[in-house]
Amino acid sequence: MFDTPQDDIRIIGHRGAAAVAPENTLASFRAAAALGVRWVEMDVSQLADGTAVIFHDDALERCTNGSGLLAQSSWPQVQQLDAGSGFSTQFSTERIPTLSEAFAEIQRLGLGLNLEIKHEGAGLEPFVERVLTTLAREWRENDRLLLSSFNHQALQLCQRLAPHLRRGQLYESVPGNWRQELENIAAYSLHCDYLALDQALAMAIKAAGYRLFCYTVNDPLSVAYHWAWGMDGVFTDDPARFLGSSV
Repeated sequence: MFDTPQDDIRIIGHRGAAAVAPENTLASFRAAAALGVRWVEMDVSQLADGTAVIFHDDALERCTNGSGLLAQSSWPQVQQLDAGSGFSTQFSTERIPTLSEAFAEIQRLGLGLNLEIKHEGAGLEPFVERVLTTLAREWRENDRLLLSSFNHQALQLCQRLAPHLRRGQLYESVPGNWRQELENIAAYSLHCDYLALDQALAMAIKAAGYRLFCYTVNDPLSVAYHWAWGMDGVFTDDPARFLGSSV
């Protein structure tokens, strides 16, 4: 079983600090660091030409001035998009970062990273291999890294190809066979919607030896009981509400 101090990974900035800067941008990671966050989460997705970029949605519209599907776009198209003005005009220079650009900035800021692998359909194995190759080449501190995905097969590939890296299984609602699935990937942690968690389930997860993280929590009062149940940490868009600071 992997070992990491619980208090080091307690408050995780969701997509950086998505309440105060455009999500999954370098500005959002800087905002999280300015708030005193020690860990951030970000989503890695793949473009049509194989480029790994930091982006959550399937479609471009919500977070950029572009249109269409991310997976059908190329890097020359995507790198021109404005990924900040939709949040605020002060972020008009923000662009969708590549995986390498995000790694460089997050390490410069001294942050730990939860990297969520987002991929469905064909081409999963070469994509995971590409992400892991980039990690091996560019990420320096594996004890400051946690891989996660809703895609169980992606985490199985991570276990096979990079067993030394920690893995967390993401769920919207925790299935009855969660123990088997976590055993299948030699998981470090289970990540779930805080609304899908009750005391009995939380205590069972902790008794089985796993870290327990809940998303996306923007009101500290909404998880007041969860800490007592054994929850180890939260993903939040608004870290200031948990850290007692502001940008």
